[in-house]
Amino acid sequence: MILIADSGSTKTDWCLTASEAVPQRMSTQGVNPFFQTDEQICGILHDELLPQILSSSVGLISEVHFYGAGIRPEMRERMKGILNEAFPKAKIEVESDLLGAARALFGHGEGIACILGTGSNSGLYDGQTIIANTPPLGFILGDEGSGAVLGKLFLGSLCKGLMPNGLLEEYLAETQQEISDVIQAVYRQPLPNRYLARTSRFIHSHIHVEEVRKLVVDNFRAFFRRNIVQYGRHDLPVRAIGSVAWYYQEQLKEAAQLEGFLVDQVFQSPMEGLVRFVSL
Repeated sequence: MILIADSGSTKTDWCLTASEAVPQRMSTQGVNPFFQTDEQICGILHDELLPQILSSSVGLISEVHFYGAGIRPEMRERMKGILNEAFPKAKIEVESDLLGAARALFGHGEGIACILGTGSNSGLYDGQTIIANTPPLGFILGDEGSGAVLGKLFLGSLCKGLMPNGLLEEYLAETQQEISDVIQAVYRQPLPNRYLARTSRFIHSHIHVEEVRKLVVDNFRAFFRRNIVQYGRHDLPVRAIGSVAWYYQEQLKEAAQLEGFLVDQVFQSPMEGLVRFVSL
C-alpha cells in the first residue's frame, strides 16, 4: 500500500493506493513545517488523517510520498521523522510540492511546472528534478498569479474606487464586512494570505466585468514576466496545477499567449498524476 500526500497552505489531499483496489481519497488541513511545530503536525496526522484509515491498514503501508509547501532541504529530515512516527514500517519520501506538481504534470518529460493556488511557484523540470526555480517570495514581495495576490490587487482597487460603481458595496454586503474589517483581517489577523485568496470566489463570479477580467489577466501576465521568462525556455510547454489555475484557465492561457508562452494543460489537483507517477 502506498500513501501519497499533496499538501498546500490550506489543505492536504491524501490518497491511499493498493494494487487491484480503488484508491481511497482523504483530506486534512494543510501541513507546512515552515509555519507549524512538530506537535501541531503530529496532531493533524493523529487527529485528522489516521482516523480515516483502517487501523488494520496502517501497518500495511509500505511507502509514503509526501509533497508539500514549505519543504526546504533543511526541513526534509524533520518531516520524515514526523511521518515515520505515524507510519513506522513505511519507506518515507518527502519532497517539495513543486517537484510533486512537475511529476504529476510531465511524468518523466521536461517542461515548466507551475502551482497557482493560495500562493504561486514555478520550476524548470528536466524530467527528473527541478533544475531552476524563480523564488516566489510570498504575497508581499512576489507570488504573482496567486489567489493571495489576486485578492490583494482586487481589494486595493476596490477600496481605492478603481472598480465600477456599486461593486464595493456589493462585495461588502455579500461578505458582511466593512472596509475596516478588511484592513483588520489583512494587517492584524493571522494568515492574511488565506483571507486574501478567499476573495477569489467573488472575483470569479464577476469575471464578466471587464475591469475584473483585466485585473486577473494582468496578474497572470506579471506571473510570466517575473517568474517564467527567467528560464529562457519559450520552446517548452507550460502546465499548471491549483485552484486559481483551474478556475481562471481561460485568463491564464490568454496571459500566456500575450507573453509568448503556451499553456497546454491545467489541472485542479496533482493527485491523479502522482498516482500515475508512483505506478510507473
